[in-house]
Amino acid sequence: MGLRAGQGVLRRKPIEMIQEAEGGKGEQLTRSLGLWQLTAIGVGGIIGAGIFTLAGTVANEKAGPAVLLSFLIAGVASAAAAFSYAEFAGMIPKAGSAYTYGYAVLGELAGWFIGWDLLLEYTAIVAVVAIGISGYFSFLLGEMGVHLPAWMLGAPGTGDGHRVDLFAAALCLLIAYLLTLGIKNAARFETVVVGLKVLVVLVVIAVGFFHIKTGNYNPFFPHGISGAFAGAATVFFAVFGYDAMSTAAEESKDAQRHMPKAILYSLLISMVLYVLACLVLTGMQNYTKIDPESGFSTAFKSVGLSSLADVIAVGAIIGILTVMFTFMLGVTRVWFSMSRDGLLPKWFAKTHPTRHVPTRVTWIVGAASAVIAGFLPIREAAELTNIGILLAFVVVCIAVIVLRRKRPELPRAFRCPGVPLVPAIGVVFSIWLITFLEWQTWVRFVVWFAIGLVIYFAYSYRRSELAKADREISDLEDREGRL
Repeated sequence: MGLRAGQGVLRRKPIEMIQEAEGGKGEQLTRSLGLWQLTAIGVGGIIGAGIFTLAGTVANEKAGPAVLLSFLIAGVASAAAAFSYAEFAGMIPKAGSAYTYGYAVLGELAGWFIGWDLLLEYTAIVAVVAIGISGYFSFLLGEMGVHLPAWMLGAPGTGDGHRVDLFAAALCLLIAYLLTLGIKNAARFETVVVGLKVLVVLVVIAVGFFHIKTGNYNPFFPHGISGAFAGAATVFFAVFGYDAMSTAAEESKDAQRHMPKAILYSLLISMVLYVLACLVLTGMQNYTKIDPESGFSTAFKSVGLSSLADVIAVGAIIGILTVMFTFMLGVTRVWFSMSRDGLLPKWFAKTHPTRHVPTRVTWIVGAASAVIAGFLPIREAAELTNIGILLAFVVVCIAVIVLRRKRPELPRAFRCPGVPLVPAIGVVFSIWLITFLEWQTWVRFVVWFAIGLVIYFAYSYRRSELAKADREISDLEDREGRL
């Protein structure tokens, strides 16, 4: 017999139970993050390689000056999902984000499905970003005349003598260490670094603005409007990050008020910077001459400002570092939440006695991402990402529509506008983007999902907190029936 909230794999964790869990049994996280700390974590997750690398790549190869529209299209689609996340974040102020929302509305199997996939997706993103930073770091060292041994400069197969990307692996462990210091100290570090990153981006935009040549915008659509849409499919992966930030809802001082604002503020700030950066980049240099790997560096060199190249490289390292922080924070909070709910062993949900952060899963994620970053080429590591995040968007957008119909009376600190149209846009756009993914991504997804199903039915199905409550209700009714 199942809980009244559902049967078997469809049993749902009642929203009232989640809202009232504060101070209850089980491990708890400390509420210490304010609005702007949350916003900084969101901006840290969104702005990274998108400005310093991806904008130049898409402008050169797919969209030309219309890369500006590519970011706007992706931003609109991402906003549709962001509004849905904001409604849930204000209603369910607990760790776990899409996993927790799916569990509450669509049932245990749906929650497990999205949580299990995000464990791999977020961990892989941390590794991919670390590899990217390692490349910029090697460039800066080369500029300074420092040449490190070949064995430590990259994963096997990425160059002569390469054995391990030691810097990338070490960086993963460093971020894990920062997160184990406690969320307040870690967030303070993230806020400072995000501030430096935004400052570098503003300097690049301000200086570049005076070197724009309007003739470089012609033709604006060198590959037609389809080029702008194709570019949107690529840059979409540079306009999320708030989803990982929303996993920290349980550590917000006033999650119901601050989380929705932080989600929307972080996306708005990031989109403004992306649009201005694209205008400057394609205005400084003809799109055919933009270097796909270091767009801004080549653009500034083309106007005689090569001295800014090093500043841009430093900005890229700082910018991408904050992405690592946000997504490692995300994966550890999803894992913590799944373990506290009993879907994974409770051992993983144990928090530090004084810092109140899940140190066990943090170090495990740090070690796993370090192995991926150290021994896999960036392309192979990147193949582990993307699909899970898009599916999380689909789940959250659908869940908003479902909950509006089933529980319209629930208090909502923020209401997603235009339901069901806005969430439906998020669903359609996410599914459309999934069709752009390579077949290897689908193979990885099917294998990982199959492993997850085995674990769920062999362990989680009978050991979750809802399963235990299920049995307690059944035993109670059996006893009452015998009386």
